[in-house]
Amino acid sequence: MSALRSLASLMLGLGLLAHVMAFDRTRMDNLAVYWGQDGANSQQRLSFYCQDDTIDIIPLAFLYIFRGTGGEPVIDFANTCNQWDDTTFSGTDLANCQTAMASDIKTCQSKGKLVTLSLGGATGQVGFSSDSQAESFATQIWNLFLGGSSPTRPFGKVVLDGIDLDIESGSPAHYAAFVKKIKSLAAPTGKSYYITAAPQCPYPDANIGDALNAAPFDAVFVQFYNNYCGLDAPSEYNFATWDNWAKTKSANKNIKVFIGAPASKAAAGTGYVDSATLAKYASDAQAKYSSFGGVMMWDADTAYTNGRFDKSVKTFIVASAEKLGAPAPKKGGSPSPVKTNTVTPTHATATHTSTVKPVPTRPAFKQPVFAPHQTEDSVAIADGARYEKGHQVDDPNDDFDDAPEDASRINSRFFRL
Repeated sequence: MSALRSLASLMLGLGLLAHVMAFDRTRMDNLAVYWGQDGANSQQRLSFYCQDDTIDIIPLAFLYIFRGTGGEPVIDFANTCNQWDDTTFSGTDLANCQTAMASDIKTCQSKGKLVTLSLGGATGQVGFSSDSQAESFATQIWNLFLGGSSPTRPFGKVVLDGIDLDIESGSPAHYAAFVKKIKSLAAPTGKSYYITAAPQCPYPDANIGDALNAAPFDAVFVQFYNNYCGLDAPSEYNFATWDNWAKTKSANKNIKVFIGAPASKAAAGTGYVDSATLAKYASDAQAKYSSFGGVMMWDADTAYTNGRFDKSVKTFIVASAEKLGAPAPKKGGSPSPVKTNTVTPTHATATHTSTVKPVPTRPAFKQPVFAPHQTEDSVAIADGARYEKGHQVDDPNDDFDDAPEDASRINSRFFRL
């Protein structure tokens, strides 16, 4: 019996090693693409976007309320899983997405992709009043989505690969304590969790900047759109500033900085550039800045509907990296099933099993959703420049004015504008 346990442990370790080795965080040609907000109104199930080696990191967007009904957070993945159209755990607004998403997450992980959870959004209900509250929330997130255990795990036994902080409102206070707590909980497990943030390009970021200096993030996905320093304003584009920050002020001097870009014109108010122009920005960064880690896009749905914008840019940046001497990227994990890291909840969740239909046949939301072009919400920053808020969130229970653009509203409660 002991020998069988040892063999099982060895096989699990080999499976995890295969998964870990497929993603290389030191590369300069990684591609991160957000999924979950149905940006072009045609979002497919998660596994659809993992069929080739184009995307390396998939942040699931979003967990947008930190403290909801029953003390549990609230998640929303548009037409795939959400609190209005799916089963929620008793006494909470936390959707049970195990049937809708667990197998898809495992499929993506088996192909060497990191699947993380993005917290926030432009009008998310976020923030902490103290370090102790932030640490308590980190433990809650650990138990719900990462290596801990809970009777209310939205993805069941599946363990996500990390956390992304897309904090676009409120104070940056106490987020460093949150990140450090996640890191401390992960340390004994031997699994490397990937912690990222998505700051706006104006430096320093007003809502997460202090935490970036105080806690060891692995990467930042800088939003070079909807801002004066966007990709469509070359004279104001400030990647050099972020590279300098990475090397001089970041708590992790090996942090990687990604160029964040909209994947279509409709995906943002400003900042969109075509794939060739984005590839040129990326190849220049590869040659000049050692902190450069790759490109981030909003979002998967818009990238696919825009002629596979993601694949075009990925092809460019891989070729450019190879010209600079980088080895060819390893292919994703084996197409055969690969064991992924799982945990067993302390209580069964069968009573909360969702009956989600496959995404392509899923009925449309009954709730109001937002327009792709809303009024800009710009705020002043220290140097007098302006940046515009990104991922707009709408409460479907709130009334809204019937503006002319209502006819073009999309099935997304968050939108990067």
